[in-house]
Amino acid sequence: MHLLRSTLAVVVVLGAMSGARGGDWPQFLGPTRNDVYAANDVALDWPAAGPKVLWEKKLGAGWSAPVVAGGKLILFHRVGDKETVECLEAATGKPVWSGDYETQYRDDFGFDEGPRGTPAVMDGSVYTFGAEGMLSSWDLKTGKRNWSIDTKKQFNADKGFFGMVCSPLVEGDAVILNVGGTTGKRGGGTGIAAFDKTNGNVLWRATEDEAGYSSPVAATIGGKRYVFALTRAGLVALEPKTGKVIFEFPFRSRSHASVNAASPVVVDDLIFLSASYGTGAALLKFDGDKPQTVWSGEESLSSHYATPVYREGYLYGFDGRQEQGCNFRCIEMKTGKVMWSENGFGAGTVMRVGAELLILHERGELISAAASPEGFKVKAKAQILGAEVRAYGALADGLYFARDREKLVCLDLRKR
Repeated sequence: MHLLRSTLAVVVVLGAMSGARGGDWPQFLGPTRNDVYAANDVALDWPAAGPKVLWEKKLGAGWSAPVVAGGKLILFHRVGDKETVECLEAATGKPVWSGDYETQYRDDFGFDEGPRGTPAVMDGSVYTFGAEGMLSSWDLKTGKRNWSIDTKKQFNADKGFFGMVCSPLVEGDAVILNVGGTTGKRGGGTGIAAFDKTNGNVLWRATEDEAGYSSPVAATIGGKRYVFALTRAGLVALEPKTGKVIFEFPFRSRSHASVNAASPVVVDDLIFLSASYGTGAALLKFDGDKPQTVWSGEESLSSHYATPVYREGYLYGFDGRQEQGCNFRCIEMKTGKVMWSENGFGAGTVMRVGAELLILHERGELISAAASPEGFKVKAKAQILGAEVRAYGALADGLYFARDREKLVCLDLRKR
């Protein structure tokens, strides 16, 4: 495989998020930010009629995924001209509280005018990042808004193709975002920024990179903690407490009309990067100094927006552009070898539950299959939503939550 000048980082995080319960799904890609559900309380062999629907709810606009913490479900969507945060009882859908603020965001392509960033819940607070760059903290118990920062205005951040999109990463005392700002209070850029989780004050700023559509992740390598953020220009590794840049790895399509959207997959000292638009994939080995390219190329796994999942040496994910029809693939991580490919499968998102995959297809179909390099073996299917799904699903305490453009459903996947 030939070396790439640019790539998208998909970083699977192994470090656990402190403060999250075992049954919670409190942030983008789950408790450990790698789209893995660790509990052993679900059964993915539902009957032909599909899993039991416990409740459903009509929604406003947006592709923000639901999150769950302490038995509470958090939704972030647009209702009318307000970006709205709602807290519900996860098991029943009963309203607990709601909060909102005005928004004037308009999507240049007419796709959707709601928020895309998924909230994060940590230590009794909910953090949201809207399509116009409004970063807010809400009290999980009462819904009171603790503080807000207009990052678009403060840092002169660009709207981008589809608004500002980043799912907040809470690491230690910081809320870390891929902002893409060109200025800061003291000049310079604010490509990546960290905010004090208690009051919103800026802790540090780093790089002058434009924002992509990838959300940062954190991981421990060689006993040290790092944040990995994929900007429009490439992968940036930073110290989470100071924002010191450890390395930058160029990873970008030659096409201007392109995005980096899947998140950076860290397994031990390996970092897997993947993007569409002719970018391809690359595997980096990081020893704490500089990354070394293990392999790169366009033949393995080009992720348009969904982050792949890892199991026992193999990655499972979507290859190709959503509008052109994706393939679903398994590749060997250390070599990039394609083990199998379901060509023309279509787009979607995937999480891992033990030795199985739980795939939410863009057409609203939920699919369970074996996470095996031996082949794509479907265990069960069910049509659970409408025909236009982009948001990730969430799995907490055996309940699965997923949304399309109009509604959210809660499915009971608990073992009987």
